[in-house]
Amino acid sequence: MTDEAIRFMPITGATEFAGVIGDPVAHSLSPRLHNRAYAALGVDMRYGTFCVPVGQLQAAILGARALGFRGLSVTTPHKDEAARYADQRSDDVELLGAANTIVFLSSVVVAESTDGQGLIDDLAINRGFSANGERCVVLGAGGAARAIVLALARAGAGEVIVVNRSERRGNEATAVAPGVARLGTHDDIAGATLVVNATSLALQQGTEESARGDARRLADTLHHGQIAVDISYKPTKPVFLEIAEERGATVRNGLGMLVHQAAAQVQLFTGFEAPIDEMWSELSEFERS
Repeated sequence: MTDEAIRFMPITGATEFAGVIGDPVAHSLSPRLHNRAYAALGVDMRYGTFCVPVGQLQAAILGARALGFRGLSVTTPHKDEAARYADQRSDDVELLGAANTIVFLSSVVVAESTDGQGLIDDLAINRGFSANGERCVVLGAGGAARAIVLALARAGAGEVIVVNRSERRGNEATAVAPGVARLGTHDDIAGATLVVNATSLALQQGTEESARGDARRLADTLHHGQIAVDISYKPTKPVFLEIAEERGATVRNGLGMLVHQAAAQVQLFTGFEAPIDEMWSELSEFERS
């Protein structure tokens, strides 16, 4: 199917819907990925963005359920709260206390998490990286960070070190992988094979010089032989990755993680395996590898 045909597929009375909820959310590339996948699969579905302010999440989920939505992707700042409003939670969501995916089945609302495995899949396919036996550092302790800690531990990481300003939140993140994860400091970054920035610094860096300074400080001990990841994808090369690359590390932004976690959502929403190559082709203006 051509790009033009995909973009002009009509909405009919039988068309079903899904979308991403968050605040802010207008910048999201998820609609492009999902709509490309649905068209390639021949599924009569459409996916959009829906800005949901803090305090309105439950109403949004109930409204989407009432409207017959197939599913919702959940992004900042709702990942922690989303798990509360589901009838059922996957094992990962129960452990993480956070969800990035809501699936509407015939009689229940199910909370899922696809973030962590999305990163693992992207690094394996596009960087040839296996976490097995490796020392990994995760910067941050929010919903996405916790999902990454769990995924790295399940992928066989020798050690996962969480570096976070709040000790309490950091301990919450390490608790998802007892025996593998521990709380660490900035000094642990230099000794890791993989360093993942899962903080919100990239979102802030355009307007806050303090955030740019924090990103520089986090990256200042990186070096050749390490892989540095920033899970944001706008800007495509945030300050953290700019400094990491200057210091010789191999860098990766969050675009691949976005694609692979979205692919898992596509399968949850439609029941079909996602067309990964089609989804990447939708983002052809971005660098894949």
